[in-house]
This record gives sequence, structure tokens and C-alpha cells, in this order.
Amino acid sequence: MVRPKKKRRINFQPQAVYFKPRGRPLAELQEEELNIDEIEAIRLCDKDGLSQTKAAKKMNVSQSTLRRILVSARQKVARALTEGRAILIEKEN
Repeated sequence: MVRPKKKRRINFQPQAVYFKPRGRPLAELQEEELNIDEIEAIRLCDKDGLSQTKAAKKMNVSQSTLRRILVSARQKVARALTEGRAILIEKEN
């Protein structure tokens, strides 16, 4: 039996939920979808400069879970920036 997913604490709601390269029609772009827990992990660790341990406590997840979330989020952002993709931020988990 699979362990139930813990409720993650999110203390941030983004103002904008879509970013795209300038000068390219949206219909031509591929998207990278970031969910809200990935944005929260990036905000806490990269923007606010918290350690993964402190950020994990704030999100109510283990440090290894936070690490997996960060790796996924950073890969998506890197792919979007290097390949000219749009970034869609999902507000719900």
C-alpha cells in the first residue's frame, strides 16, 4: 500500500502564473508546468536563501522530499530558459 501524501505547507501565491519568451506567439511554444510546491521550494531555497533543512520544515516535508522537488523544479526552469519554452505555474497541487 502506498503511503498517503503529506499536506505541504505553502505560504506563497504567485501574482503571475504564466511566463513566456517575448516576441513568440503562445501557440508556437511548448510549456513547462511548475506546480505550486515547486515554486515554493525555489522561493524558500533560492530566493530567500534558506537551507534545504529549514525550507523542508517550513513546507512540512522531509529534506529528501524537498530535494526531489527542487531538482524537478530547477530542471523545468532550465529547460524553459534554454529551449525558449513558456512556464505555467499551477496554483493547485
